[in-house]
Amino acid sequence: MAEASNVLFFSSVFVFQEHFTPECKFKECVFENYYVTYSSILYRQTQSGRAWYIGINRDGQVMKGNRVKKTKGAAHFLPKLIEVAMYREPSLHDVAEQSPPRKTPKTSSDSPVLQNGKKDPQSKTKTSSS
Repeated sequence: MAEASNVLFFSSVFVFQEHFTPECKFKECVFENYYVTYSSILYRQTQSGRAWYIGINRDGQVMKGNRVKKTKGAAHFLPKLIEVAMYREPSLHDVAEQSPPRKTPKTSSDSPVLQNGKKDPQSKTKTSSS
């Protein structure tokens, strides 16, 4: 998206490098209701520092960036989805069914007896004699 000198906005899928200037950079902000606002990276209000937003009035005319506020409806846009991929969210029951079976835990007779972090030599003789 870019701003031309006569305050017209145009968007294009293909952006050529020679036409891409800092004026073409906008920050996209998505609200909870899925509306999107676009604020200029380059331009701000001189006194307050508030960002300039892209806005279209009721007649479809482009508004000046310094007149548009992010809370006004003129600055809210609904993005058009190009491609939607719908995935079903798995439930906990589906996850449990698809997980591999768990290995049975070792019993206390299978595990070695430790004494001060080392195997107890007496436990080997006990297990081998039994």
